[in-house]
Amino acid sequence: MSRPSGGARRSGRHTGPVARRALLPALGIAIALAGCGDGGDNGNGREPKVAGNADPGDVRVIDGWVTALRRGDVDAAARYFAIPSAAENGPLLLHIDSIDEARRFNESLPCGARLVRAQTQGQFTTATFRLTERPGSGICGPGTGEVAKTSFVIRDGKIVEWRRVGAGGGSEPTPSQSA
Repeated sequence: MSRPSGGARRSGRHTGPVARRALLPALGIAIALAGCGDGGDNGNGREPKVAGNADPGDVRVIDGWVTALRRGDVDAAARYFAIPSAAENGPLLLHIDSIDEARRFNESLPCGARLVRAQTQGQFTTATFRLTERPGSGICGPGTGEVAKTSFVIRDGKIVEWRRVGAGGGSEPTPSQSA
């Protein structure tokens, strides 16, 4: 192959090894940027958009937790819980004193869910979820598509309290501030 006269390059572009060496750092930066984030979004890089007046930081934590659970990633869902923390699901009150206990609690929830509404009142943010099936243990079954509500206390980006407060039309009250 002959070079154009005067030794000039044809198009100013490199081919072969030079082009590949230039592409690798750019590809690395693109991959690194794609992996950035605090894990508190809904997996698409955008802030979760839900109805209600909830504190945006609380919404990020709740949506991150429920998205991990819906995907069947109970380890990631467990990391949203503070150690220690508490979870009240009906008559059962669990004291979560280790990440393994947080994992077991999340594993015990048979449904996944999508966050559809969040309201903050005092220290509680009450989230309304639309229940879904999810990979892993349990079957949501007839609960799929139904609504469930949970009140959260979130501090420093972690769930300190998780309390089931009812399902359906929202007639259940938010837990009292003394709870």
